[in-house]
Amino acid sequence: MSGSDTNHTDAVTPHGWPVALRGVTESVVTTLGPNDRWNVAALGLHAPDGPDDPVTARTYGRTRTWRNFAERGGGVVQFTADPRTFVDAALTVREADDPVLPTADAWVEVTAEEVGSEVEGDTTIRTWALDPVESAVVSERVPTVNRGFGAVVDATVAASRLDVPGFDTAELLDRLRYFADVVERCGGPAEREAFARIDEATGWREQAEARAGEE
Repeated sequence: MSGSDTNHTDAVTPHGWPVALRGVTESVVTTLGPNDRWNVAALGLHAPDGPDDPVTARTYGRTRTWRNFAERGGGVVQFTADPRTFVDAALTVREADDPVLPTADAWVEVTAEEVGSEVEGDTTIRTWALDPVESAVVSERVPTVNRGFGAVVDATVAASRLDVPGFDTAELLDRLRYFADVVERCGGPAEREAFARIDEATGWREQAEARAGEE
C-alpha cells in the first residue's frame, strides 16, 4: 500500500525534513534580521528528485529573505494550513519575536547556500539549497481539500505582482476577482478573513473599480 501511495502522489520526503514535498510546496520562512527579530515571508520549496538531493528555493530581488539568507546563512521553514498566515507572510512586512509561528504544524531549521542566480529584466533570481538542521512536527492533521484555501494562496501571488513591471495589471485584477468569488463560495471564515487582509494590504478592489470606471 505504501508503495502505491508514493507513486500516486509523486512526493519525496527529503532526509531530515518533517514532511513529504512534491512540485512546489508553499511554506512560510522566518529569517533573523539585523534587528534580531524574525522576518516572516512566503517561500516556495522545490522538491528534489530524490531524498538525498537538496530542497531548493528562490528569492526574487533584494528581499529581506535574500538579505537574511546571505547574512545569517539560513532560517526556519514552516508548514501551516492557516490562510491568514500565508497572506501576512506574502503581502505584509511582519516580524516575530520567535522563529516558530504559533500556526505552524511542522517546522525545519535550515542552512541556506546560494547555488545559482539568473537575471530577468531588472530582477536577480537566486536559487538556494536548503539543508535541514533540526525539525519537529507540532500537530498532525487529516488532509482535506478546500478550494477557498487554494484560491487564497494563488491570490497572494497575483496580488504581489500588481503594478510590477512585466505583469499585466488588468489580467491580475481579473484573477483576483475570480479568486475572491471562489473564496466567497467555497471558503470558510478563515479563508474569508484572509482574503479581507489581501483587500486591505493591496487595495486591489479600488484599482479594479477605478479601471472599470475608465472603460
